[in-house]
Amino acid sequence: MEETNPYLGEKIIEGVRQQIAIDDPPEVKETYDRLIVDGHPEKEVFKMLACVLSTEMFEMMKQNRVFDRQLYVRRLLELPTLPWE
Repeated sequence: MEETNPYLGEKIIEGVRQQIAIDDPPEVKETYDRLIVDGHPEKEVFKMLACVLSTEMFEMMKQNRVFDRQLYVRRLLELPTLPWE
């Protein structure tokens, strides 16, 4: 998973870390734990979670819509398959 903008990528990962810290949505931490147990390196887990978050953010802007929690959670559950795969 290549980042096209390292600064933006780090900011999105910060968003993922914040979601885990405040446990909202709790499925982010659950997915983090599941992927770690499955043997994925932590750095890659954060990148995967960031891919899901950035996809949701992009679609919110593109479609001019609010956050879709159900879609976000479904995509978390599908990891390690990325949203565009």
